[in-house]
Amino acid sequence: MDLSKIFLKDACPTSIGGQAIMEGVMMRGTDRLAIACRVPDGRIHIKTQALPPPKPIAKVPVIRGIVAFVSSLVLGMKTLLYSADVLEHYGGEEAEHEEPGRLEKWIGEKFGEKAAWNFALYLAVVVAIAIAIGVFVLLPTVVVNLLGRVVSNAFVLNLVEGVLRIALFLGYIAAISHMEEIHTVFCYHGAEHKTIHCFENGLPLTPENAQGFYTLHPRCGTSFLMFVMIISLILFSLLGWPNLLLRLVSRIVLIPLVAGLSYEVLKWAGRSDNAIVKILSLPGLYVQKLTTAEPTNEQLEVAIASVKAVLVPADTPLMEGICDKDAHLIETVHIKAAGEEEA
Repeated sequence: MDLSKIFLKDACPTSIGGQAIMEGVMMRGTDRLAIACRVPDGRIHIKTQALPPPKPIAKVPVIRGIVAFVSSLVLGMKTLLYSADVLEHYGGEEAEHEEPGRLEKWIGEKFGEKAAWNFALYLAVVVAIAIAIGVFVLLPTVVVNLLGRVVSNAFVLNLVEGVLRIALFLGYIAAISHMEEIHTVFCYHGAEHKTIHCFENGLPLTPENAQGFYTLHPRCGTSFLMFVMIISLILFSLLGWPNLLLRLVSRIVLIPLVAGLSYEVLKWAGRSDNAIVKILSLPGLYVQKLTTAEPTNEQLEVAIASVKAVLVPADTPLMEGICDKDAHLIETVHIKAAGEEEA
């Protein structure tokens, strides 16, 4: 790994960031986000949405990381579901629509379809967080609790717990990477990083220029997750090795603090290139080798169109529909997302 190609000396870090989605990329700019998807007939569908102005709490260190983490989960879920709706609209694979439960039906009847959809969305996020906490936070400490019967050193026990947590995370990533659909998402993840590198280095946004960069980027969300793992290991070690119930409660209670600290470290890593930052970033960068793959020029075209759609004057109208490679609207197409009220 050549770190000089990741922490680029002449690069100018920006606030632009994104997320790989189904057959596409979502990019966030300063005042809007853009969701770009390659539809089955080869064209590019783009939707832009206005971003709300930052709230005062977004400037408070650590707390802003907690807020950003939760909002990113919700936005990520919405974006993924929208990309599935786009592919279904243009004749791709049909999305699976589950029959709403009694509670969702009651909410829909009382407060409208949109309220029921929002409830289902936030419930899905809560369930996903609960599963992640159960598997990657609580399970390791329960398993290592058995080791506590023969090992009394608190440092060793916390170290083993942290290593097991990281091993579970890496095993999960490695397992899903063999799925064809996930591999495609990882290719778009690589396209997203290459495109941001290209933009931050002041080069014209073309697939040929973007291909010259690594698929690894110091501000990636994968690196954030690795910072979470490492910081949690250090923080939990300071608590010693109390009984199992206290450990489980402490792991849950400290999750917001861990997320907030990890966010600050990630921001620092994204705007610095000193030796300490490079060392701290190495674990996350190596994990990115699992979560990114080399994109095709066609996939880079989608990522580039997504970036260009947010690099516009603030008064540029929002759009939704088929666009050219420069993110210029060709045909307006409205995709009715799940939970959207009829006009």
